[in-house]
Amino acid sequence: MRLEVGHIFIKDIQFGAESKIEDGVLYVSEEAVKEVVLEDEHIKSVKFDIARPGESVRITPVKDVIEPRVKVEGRGGIFPGVISKVDTVGEGKTYALKGMAVVTAGKIVGFQEGIIDMTGPGADYTPFSKLNNLVVVCEPIDGIKQHEYEAAVRFAGFRVAVYLGELARELTPDETKVYETYGIKEGMEKLPGLPRVAYVQMLQSQGLLHDTYVYGVDAKKTLSTIINPTEVMDGAIVSGNCVSACDKNPTYVHENNPVVHDLFEEHGKTINFVCQILTNENVYLADKQRSSDWTAKLCRLLDLDAVIVSQEGFGNPDTDLIMNCKKIEAEGVKTVIITDEYAGRDGKSQSLADADPAADAVVTGGNANQVIVLPKMDKVIGTLDYVNTIAGGNEHSLREDGTIEVEIQAITGATNETGFNLLSAR
Repeated sequence: MRLEVGHIFIKDIQFGAESKIEDGVLYVSEEAVKEVVLEDEHIKSVKFDIARPGESVRITPVKDVIEPRVKVEGRGGIFPGVISKVDTVGEGKTYALKGMAVVTAGKIVGFQEGIIDMTGPGADYTPFSKLNNLVVVCEPIDGIKQHEYEAAVRFAGFRVAVYLGELARELTPDETKVYETYGIKEGMEKLPGLPRVAYVQMLQSQGLLHDTYVYGVDAKKTLSTIINPTEVMDGAIVSGNCVSACDKNPTYVHENNPVVHDLFEEHGKTINFVCQILTNENVYLADKQRSSDWTAKLCRLLDLDAVIVSQEGFGNPDTDLIMNCKKIEAEGVKTVIITDEYAGRDGKSQSLADADPAADAVVTGGNANQVIVLPKMDKVIGTLDYVNTIAGGNEHSLREDGTIEVEIQAITGATNETGFNLLSAR
Protein backbone atom coordinates (compact mmCIF):
# COMPACT_ATOMS: atom_id res chain seq x y z
CA MET A 1 0.00 0.00 0.00
CA ARG A 2 1.42 3.37 -1.04
CA LEU A 3 0.42 6.75 0.38
CA GLU A 4 1.74 10.18 -0.54
CA VAL A 5 1.31 12.74 2.23
CA GLY A 6 1.63 16.32 1.06
CA HIS A 7 2.65 18.81 3.74
CA ILE A 8 1.22 22.33 3.62
CA PHE A 9 3.00 24.40 6.23
CA ILE A 10 0.87 26.81 8.25
CA LYS A 11 2.94 29.59 9.81
CA ASP A 12 0.03 31.52 11.31
CA ILE A 13 -3.73 31.48 11.89
CA GLN A 14 -5.89 34.58 11.62
CA PHE A 15 -9.61 35.20 11.71
CA GLY A 16 -11.05 36.63 8.51
CA ALA A 17 -14.22 37.09 6.50
CA GLU A 18 -13.40 34.04 4.37
CA SER A 19 -11.78 30.73 5.20
CA LYS A 20 -8.73 30.16 2.99
CA ILE A 21 -5.01 29.42 2.97
CA GLU A 22 -2.71 32.03 1.45
CA ASP A 23 1.08 32.28 1.69
CA GLY A 24 1.20 29.87 4.61
CA VAL A 25 -1.48 31.70 6.61
CA LEU A 26 -4.74 29.98 7.51
CA TYR A 27 -7.61 32.47 7.52
CA VAL A 28 -10.66 31.22 9.42
CA SER A 29 -14.19 32.55 9.14
CA GLU A 30 -15.63 32.35 12.63
CA GLU A 31 -19.17 32.29 11.27
CA ALA A 32 -18.39 29.36 8.99
CA VAL A 33 -16.75 27.19 11.66
CA LYS A 34 -19.45 28.15 14.16
CA GLU A 35 -22.02 26.73 11.77
CA VAL A 36 -19.96 23.53 11.52
CA VAL A 37 -19.79 23.12 15.31
CA LEU A 38 -23.44 23.93 16.03
CA GLU A 39 -24.67 21.18 13.74
CA ASP A 40 -24.90 19.18 16.99
CA GLU A 41 -27.87 20.10 19.16
CA HIS A 42 -25.96 19.07 22.29
CA ILE A 43 -23.70 22.13 21.98
CA LYS A 44 -25.36 25.33 23.19
CA SER A 45 -22.66 27.77 22.13
CA VAL A 46 -19.08 27.90 20.89
CA LYS A 47 -16.20 30.36 20.98
CA PHE A 48 -12.99 30.31 18.98
CA ASP A 49 -9.53 31.53 19.87
CA ILE A 50 -6.00 31.27 18.55
CA ALA A 51 -2.94 30.23 20.55
CA ARG A 52 0.49 30.65 18.98
CA PRO A 53 3.89 29.30 20.07
CA GLY A 54 5.60 31.54 22.61
CA GLU A 55 2.47 33.43 23.63
CA SER A 56 1.57 33.74 27.31
CA VAL A 57 -1.48 31.55 26.87
CA ARG A 58 -2.84 28.54 28.77
CA ILE A 59 -5.46 26.20 27.28
CA THR A 60 -7.46 24.06 29.73
CA PRO A 61 -9.23 21.69 30.07
CA VAL A 62 -8.06 20.13 26.78
CA LYS A 63 -10.18 17.37 25.27
CA ASP A 64 -8.56 16.55 21.93
CA VAL A 65 -5.94 17.83 19.48
CA ILE A 66 -6.49 17.18 15.76
CA GLU A 67 -4.46 17.88 12.63
CA PRO A 68 -6.59 18.91 9.62
CA ARG A 69 -6.16 16.67 6.57
CA VAL A 70 -7.89 16.06 3.26
CA LYS A 71 -7.98 12.99 1.02
CA VAL A 72 -7.31 14.14 -2.55
CA GLU A 73 -6.73 10.77 -4.27
CA GLY A 74 -7.51 7.18 -3.37
CA ARG A 75 -10.27 5.33 -1.59
CA GLY A 76 -12.25 6.75 1.29
CA GLY A 77 -11.92 10.00 3.20
CA ILE A 78 -10.43 11.40 6.38
CA PHE A 79 -11.73 9.82 9.62
CA PRO A 80 -13.45 6.85 7.94
CA GLY A 81 -16.41 5.46 9.84
CA VAL A 82 -16.53 8.65 11.90
CA ILE A 83 -16.89 11.58 9.49
CA SER A 84 -16.35 9.90 6.12
CA LYS A 85 -18.13 6.72 5.04
CA VAL A 86 -16.54 3.40 5.95
CA ASP A 87 -13.92 2.51 3.37
CA THR A 88 -10.35 1.27 3.57
CA VAL A 89 -7.95 4.21 3.56
CA GLY A 90 -4.18 4.52 3.55
CA GLU A 91 -3.41 4.70 -0.16
CA GLY A 92 -3.39 7.41 -2.79
CA LYS A 93 -2.69 11.00 -1.79
CA THR A 94 -3.48 13.00 1.35
CA TYR A 95 -2.68 16.60 2.25
CA ALA A 96 -1.96 17.64 5.85
CA LEU A 97 -1.87 21.11 7.38
CA LYS A 98 1.42 21.02 9.28
CA GLY A 99 2.39 23.35 12.09
CA MET A 100 -1.18 23.76 13.34
CA ALA A 101 -3.96 21.90 15.08
CA VAL A 102 -7.57 22.12 16.15
CA VAL A 103 -7.79 21.95 19.96
CA THR A 104 -11.15 21.26 21.61
CA ALA A 105 -11.72 22.62 25.11
CA GLY A 106 -14.48 23.87 27.37
CA LYS A 107 -16.46 22.72 30.39
CA ILE A 108 -14.91 19.58 31.82
CA VAL A 109 -16.12 16.12 30.81
CA GLY A 110 -13.96 13.94 33.08
CA PHE A 111 -11.43 14.76 35.78
CA GLN A 112 -8.50 13.65 33.63
CA GLU A 113 -8.44 16.47 31.09
CA GLY A 114 -5.29 18.52 30.82
CA ILE A 115 -3.35 21.71 30.20
CA ILE A 116 -1.40 23.12 27.25
CA ASP A 117 0.90 26.06 28.01
CA MET A 118 2.21 27.91 24.97
CA THR A 119 5.28 29.24 26.81
CA GLY A 120 7.20 28.65 30.02
CA PRO A 121 8.33 25.35 31.59
CA GLY A 122 5.02 23.62 30.86
CA ALA A 123 5.48 24.25 27.14
CA ASP A 124 8.67 22.17 27.21
CA TYR A 125 6.66 19.06 28.11
CA THR A 126 4.00 19.20 25.39
CA PRO A 127 4.52 19.01 21.62
CA PHE A 128 1.36 21.06 21.10
CA SER A 129 3.00 24.24 22.38
CA LYS A 130 4.96 24.29 19.13
CA LEU A 131 1.83 24.50 16.99
CA ASN A 132 -0.48 27.30 15.90
CA ASN A 133 -3.70 26.19 17.56
CA LEU A 134 -7.28 27.01 16.65
CA VAL A 135 -9.05 26.43 19.96
CA VAL A 136 -12.72 25.45 19.90
CA VAL A 137 -14.36 26.12 23.29
CA CYS A 138 -17.74 24.41 23.50
CA GLU A 139 -20.50 25.03 26.02
CA PRO A 140 -22.92 22.08 26.34
CA ILE A 141 -26.66 22.31 26.75
CA ASP A 142 -27.96 22.11 30.32
CA GLY A 143 -28.48 18.67 31.85
CA ILE A 144 -26.37 16.80 29.32
CA LYS A 145 -24.76 13.51 30.38
CA GLN A 146 -20.97 13.31 30.38
CA HIS A 147 -20.66 10.74 27.61
CA GLU A 148 -23.05 12.69 25.39
CA TYR A 149 -21.04 15.87 25.89
CA GLU A 150 -17.77 14.03 25.16
CA ALA A 151 -19.20 12.67 21.91
CA ALA A 152 -20.55 16.07 20.87
CA VAL A 153 -17.20 17.82 21.41
CA ARG A 154 -15.28 14.96 19.80
CA PHE A 155 -17.33 15.10 16.61
CA ALA A 156 -17.25 18.91 16.58
CA GLY A 157 -13.46 18.82 16.55
CA PHE A 158 -13.39 16.31 13.71
CA ARG A 159 -15.87 18.34 11.65
CA VAL A 160 -13.83 21.52 12.08
CA ALA A 161 -10.62 19.69 11.15
CA VAL A 162 -12.21 18.24 8.01
CA TYR A 163 -13.61 21.67 7.09
CA LEU A 164 -10.15 23.24 7.37
CA GLY A 165 -8.49 20.35 5.59
CA GLU A 166 -10.75 20.87 2.58
CA LEU A 167 -9.25 24.34 2.15
CA ALA A 168 -6.03 22.64 1.00
CA ARG A 169 -7.56 20.37 -1.62
CA GLU A 170 -6.48 22.46 -4.63
CA LEU A 171 -3.17 23.64 -3.19
CA THR A 172 0.33 22.45 -4.07
CA PRO A 173 2.11 20.90 -1.07
CA ASP A 174 5.33 22.44 0.21
CA GLU A 175 6.79 18.95 0.44
CA THR A 176 5.64 15.37 -0.08
CA LYS A 177 6.49 12.24 1.90
CA VAL A 178 5.91 8.78 0.44
CA TYR A 179 5.11 5.75 2.62
CA GLU A 180 4.87 2.26 1.18
CA THR A 181 4.59 -1.23 2.61
CA TYR A 182 4.18 -4.58 0.86
CA GLY A 183 2.23 -7.79 1.15
CA ILE A 184 3.96 -10.57 3.06
CA LYS A 185 5.36 -12.46 0.05
CA GLU A 186 6.19 -9.29 -1.87
CA GLY A 187 7.98 -7.81 1.13
CA MET A 188 10.15 -10.88 1.56
CA GLU A 189 11.10 -10.76 -2.12
CA LYS A 190 11.80 -7.02 -2.21
CA LEU A 191 13.57 -6.81 1.14
CA PRO A 192 15.37 -10.15 1.57
CA GLY A 193 17.44 -10.54 4.69
CA LEU A 194 16.02 -7.54 6.54
CA PRO A 195 14.46 -8.27 9.95
CA ARG A 196 10.68 -8.34 9.86
CA VAL A 197 9.38 -5.76 12.35
CA ALA A 198 5.85 -4.74 13.36
CA TYR A 199 4.35 -2.18 15.70
CA VAL A 200 1.90 -3.44 18.33
CA GLN A 201 -0.23 -0.50 19.44
CA MET A 202 -2.28 -0.92 22.58
CA LEU A 203 -5.39 1.28 22.40
CA GLN A 204 -7.10 2.71 25.48
CA SER A 205 -10.49 0.98 25.66
CA GLN A 206 -11.34 0.46 29.31
CA GLY A 207 -14.90 1.69 29.34
CA LEU A 208 -17.04 4.79 29.25
CA LEU A 209 -14.94 7.91 28.59
CA HIS A 210 -11.93 5.62 28.05
CA ASP A 211 -12.54 4.81 24.41
CA THR A 212 -10.55 4.77 21.18
CA TYR A 213 -12.20 4.23 17.80
CA VAL A 214 -10.92 2.24 14.81
CA TYR A 215 -12.89 2.99 11.63
CA GLY A 216 -15.62 4.22 13.96
CA VAL A 217 -15.74 1.05 16.09
CA ASP A 218 -15.02 1.23 19.81
CA ALA A 219 -11.77 -0.70 20.26
CA LYS A 220 -13.08 -2.63 23.27
CA LYS A 221 -15.48 -4.39 20.91
CA THR A 222 -12.65 -5.71 18.75
CA LEU A 223 -10.04 -8.43 18.89
CA SER A 224 -6.41 -7.89 17.97
CA THR A 225 -6.14 -7.14 14.27
CA ILE A 226 -3.75 -6.02 11.54
CA ILE A 227 -3.81 -2.74 9.65
CA ASN A 228 -1.45 -1.05 7.25
CA PRO A 229 0.45 1.77 9.01
CA THR A 230 -0.60 4.29 6.37
CA GLU A 231 -4.23 3.85 7.38
CA VAL A 232 -3.64 5.79 10.61
CA MET A 233 -2.36 8.74 8.55
CA ASP A 234 -5.86 9.07 7.09
CA GLY A 235 -7.49 9.09 10.52
CA ALA A 236 -8.45 5.41 10.84
CA ILE A 237 -7.80 5.70 14.61
CA VAL A 238 -9.27 8.56 16.63
CA SER A 239 -9.31 9.41 20.32
CA GLY A 240 -12.43 9.44 22.42
CA ASN A 241 -10.94 8.96 25.85
CA CYS A 242 -10.49 11.10 28.92
CA VAL A 243 -7.59 9.34 30.64
CA SER A 244 -4.83 11.33 32.31
CA ALA A 245 -3.59 14.04 29.97
CA CYS A 246 -0.04 12.70 29.81
CA ASP A 247 -1.23 9.18 28.98
CA LYS A 248 -3.86 10.10 26.44
CA ASN A 249 -2.93 9.91 22.78
CA PRO A 250 -4.97 12.70 21.17
CA THR A 251 -6.09 12.16 17.59
CA TYR A 252 -3.12 14.27 16.44
CA VAL A 253 -0.75 11.64 17.85
CA HIS A 254 -2.58 8.85 16.03
CA GLU A 255 -2.38 10.79 12.76
CA ASN A 256 1.33 11.48 13.32
CA ASN A 257 2.22 8.38 15.33
CA PRO A 258 5.96 8.76 16.03
CA VAL A 259 6.51 5.00 16.26
CA VAL A 260 5.07 4.54 12.77
CA HIS A 261 7.19 7.36 11.38
CA ASP A 262 10.39 6.13 13.07
CA LEU A 263 9.83 2.66 11.64
CA PHE A 264 9.17 4.04 8.17
CA GLU A 265 12.46 5.94 8.38
CA GLU A 266 14.24 2.58 8.63
CA HIS A 267 11.92 0.66 6.30
CA GLY A 268 13.88 -0.80 3.41
CA LYS A 269 17.18 0.22 5.02
CA THR A 270 17.65 -1.72 8.22
CA ILE A 271 14.21 -3.34 8.67
CA ASN A 272 11.14 -4.55 6.81
CA PHE A 273 8.23 -2.70 8.45
CA VAL A 274 5.61 -5.37 7.96
CA CYS A 275 2.45 -3.97 9.54
CA GLN A 276 0.74 -2.47 12.55
CA ILE A 277 -1.06 -4.73 15.00
CA LEU A 278 -3.86 -3.15 17.02
CA THR A 279 -4.88 -4.58 20.36
CA ASN A 280 -7.08 -3.23 23.11
CA GLU A 281 -6.75 -2.70 26.86
CA ASN A 282 -9.29 -4.45 29.03
CA VAL A 283 -10.76 -4.43 32.51
CA TYR A 284 -11.40 -8.16 33.05
CA LEU A 285 -8.70 -10.80 33.21
CA ALA A 286 -10.29 -13.08 30.61
CA ASP A 287 -10.40 -10.22 28.11
CA LYS A 288 -6.77 -9.36 28.80
CA GLN A 289 -5.79 -12.97 28.22
CA ARG A 290 -7.80 -13.23 25.02
CA SER A 291 -6.41 -10.07 23.45
CA SER A 292 -2.80 -10.82 24.37
CA ASP A 293 -3.17 -14.38 23.08
CA TRP A 294 -4.37 -13.06 19.73
CA THR A 295 -1.58 -10.48 19.56
CA ALA A 296 1.11 -13.09 20.15
CA LYS A 297 -0.55 -15.44 17.66
CA LEU A 298 -0.51 -12.77 14.95
CA CYS A 299 3.17 -12.07 15.60
CA ARG A 300 3.95 -15.76 15.10
CA LEU A 301 1.76 -16.12 12.00
CA LEU A 302 3.55 -13.16 10.42
CA ASP A 303 6.97 -14.68 11.22
CA LEU A 304 8.12 -11.45 12.82
CA ASP A 305 11.61 -10.97 14.16
CA ALA A 306 10.82 -8.05 16.45
CA VAL A 307 8.03 -5.75 17.58
CA ILE A 308 7.65 -2.45 19.39
CA VAL A 309 4.72 -2.34 21.82
CA SER A 310 3.31 0.97 23.06
CA GLN A 311 0.90 1.42 25.93
CA GLU A 312 -1.79 4.06 26.47
CA GLY A 313 -2.76 4.60 30.07
CA PHE A 314 -1.23 3.25 33.27
CA GLY A 315 -1.99 1.03 36.24
CA ASN A 316 -4.49 -1.57 35.07
CA PRO A 317 -3.15 -1.50 31.44
CA ASP A 318 0.33 -2.36 32.77
CA THR A 319 -0.98 -5.92 33.04
CA ASP A 320 -2.01 -5.94 29.36
CA LEU A 321 1.41 -4.55 28.46
CA ILE A 322 3.34 -7.23 30.33
CA MET A 323 1.03 -10.00 29.05
CA ASN A 324 1.69 -8.88 25.49
CA CYS A 325 5.43 -8.69 26.11
CA LYS A 326 5.69 -12.13 27.77
CA LYS A 327 3.60 -13.94 25.17
CA ILE A 328 5.26 -12.31 22.17
CA GLU A 329 8.73 -13.05 23.57
CA ALA A 330 7.64 -16.66 24.17
CA GLU A 331 6.98 -16.91 20.43
CA GLY A 332 10.62 -16.04 19.78
CA VAL A 333 9.91 -12.45 18.75
CA LYS A 334 12.11 -9.76 20.33
CA THR A 335 10.06 -7.10 22.06
CA VAL A 336 10.65 -3.46 23.02
CA ILE A 337 7.97 -1.85 25.16
CA ILE A 338 7.17 1.86 25.51
CA THR A 339 5.54 3.13 28.67
CA ASP A 340 5.62 5.97 31.13
CA GLU A 341 6.10 5.56 34.86
CA TYR A 342 4.18 6.49 38.00
CA ALA A 343 7.03 6.31 40.49
CA GLY A 344 5.72 8.79 43.05
CA ARG A 345 6.76 12.39 43.54
CA ASP A 346 10.06 11.24 45.03
CA GLY A 347 10.64 8.74 42.21
CA LYS A 348 11.02 5.85 44.66
CA SER A 349 7.74 3.98 44.15
CA GLN A 350 7.21 0.98 41.87
CA SER A 351 7.05 2.43 38.36
CA LEU A 352 4.67 -0.12 36.82
CA ALA A 353 1.85 -2.12 38.36
CA ASP A 354 3.20 -5.29 36.72
CA ALA A 355 6.59 -6.52 35.57
CA ASP A 356 8.37 -9.57 34.19
CA PRO A 357 11.95 -10.56 33.27
CA ALA A 358 10.84 -10.79 29.63
CA ALA A 359 10.44 -6.99 29.66
CA ASP A 360 14.17 -6.40 29.33
CA ALA A 361 14.03 -3.62 26.71
CA VAL A 362 11.99 -0.64 27.85
CA VAL A 363 11.66 2.91 26.53
CA THR A 364 10.33 5.21 29.25
CA GLY A 365 8.39 8.42 28.83
CA GLY A 366 9.45 9.58 32.29
CA ASN A 367 7.84 9.80 35.71
CA ALA A 368 4.34 11.25 35.42
CA ASN A 369 4.32 12.08 39.15
CA GLN A 370 7.12 14.62 38.73
CA VAL A 371 5.96 17.98 40.09
CA ILE A 372 6.18 21.20 38.10
CA VAL A 373 5.16 24.78 38.86
CA LEU A 374 3.46 26.48 35.94
CA PRO A 375 3.74 30.29 35.96
CA LYS A 376 0.72 32.54 35.63
CA MET A 377 -0.26 33.23 32.03
CA ASP A 378 -1.60 36.48 30.64
CA LYS A 379 -4.50 34.68 28.99
CA VAL A 380 -6.50 31.53 29.69
CA ILE A 381 -8.51 29.87 26.92
CA GLY A 382 -11.15 27.72 28.57
CA THR A 383 -11.35 27.91 32.35
CA LEU A 384 -9.20 27.38 35.45
CA ASP A 385 -12.20 26.11 37.42
CA TYR A 386 -11.03 22.50 37.27
CA VAL A 387 -7.26 22.81 37.71
CA ASN A 388 -7.41 21.59 41.32
CA THR A 389 -9.45 18.51 40.44
CA ILE A 390 -7.80 17.21 37.28
CA ALA A 391 -5.49 14.21 37.53
CA GLY A 392 -2.13 15.45 38.76
CA GLY A 393 -3.63 18.37 40.63
CA ASN A 394 -4.77 18.80 44.22
CA GLU A 395 -6.84 21.22 46.29
CA HIS A 396 -3.90 23.61 46.54
CA SER A 397 -2.68 23.44 42.92
CA LEU A 398 -4.02 26.84 41.85
CA ARG A 399 -2.24 29.43 43.98
CA GLU A 400 -3.34 32.96 44.82
CA ASP A 401 -0.61 34.43 42.61
CA GLY A 402 -1.93 32.54 39.59
CA THR A 403 0.79 29.91 39.47
CA ILE A 404 -0.17 26.23 39.34
CA GLU A 405 1.65 23.35 41.03
CA VAL A 406 0.78 20.02 39.40
CA GLU A 407 2.30 16.70 38.48
CA ILE A 408 3.31 16.59 34.83
CA GLN A 409 0.54 14.05 34.21
CA ALA A 410 -1.75 17.10 34.02
CA ILE A 411 0.02 18.37 30.89
CA THR A 412 -1.48 17.20 27.59
CA GLY A 413 0.96 14.97 25.75
CA ALA A 414 3.62 15.31 28.45
CA THR A 415 4.83 11.73 28.78
CA ASN A 416 3.55 9.84 25.77
CA GLU A 417 6.04 8.34 23.33
CA THR A 418 6.38 11.43 21.14
CA GLY A 419 9.88 12.00 19.87
CA PHE A 420 11.78 8.92 20.97
CA ASN A 421 14.35 7.24 18.75
CA LEU A 422 12.86 3.83 19.35
CA LEU A 423 15.19 1.81 17.18
CA SER A 424 18.12 2.52 19.48
CA ALA A 425 16.33 0.79 22.34
CA ARG A 426 17.51 -2.65 21.34
